[in-house]
Amino acid sequence: MGRKKESKTAVCPVCGTRVEPTRTWNLVSPIPDSKGRITITVMGSFECPNCGRKWRGVVSKIKVGGAGVEVEAGGSKKVLGGEGEVKREGEVIELDVEEILSEPEEE
Repeated sequence: MGRKKESKTAVCPVCGTRVEPTRTWNLVSPIPDSKGRITITVMGSFECPNCGRKWRGVVSKIKVGGAGVEVEAGGSKKVLGGEGEVKREGEVIELDVEEILSEPEEE
């Protein structure tokens, strides 16, 4: 069984013709998701050669950070790298806000 080739083509919403993006750019999310990953969205500008319709849309999404990388393109998801939580080594320091506020300031 052959592998499915991932392509950057989109389908025209008017006539259904497969179209390549004429221009692409990246959008980076400022806030990570619940697993601590940053989402990079690849956007594209499309123009249909058949009917002339112009539109913008998502080409692919990449989630980077944590244990691995997740790539979402063409309606399918692929996870690269390890799955699961990342174990971080080191000492855990807990601070109580009440203790900090009740201590006198040193000069």
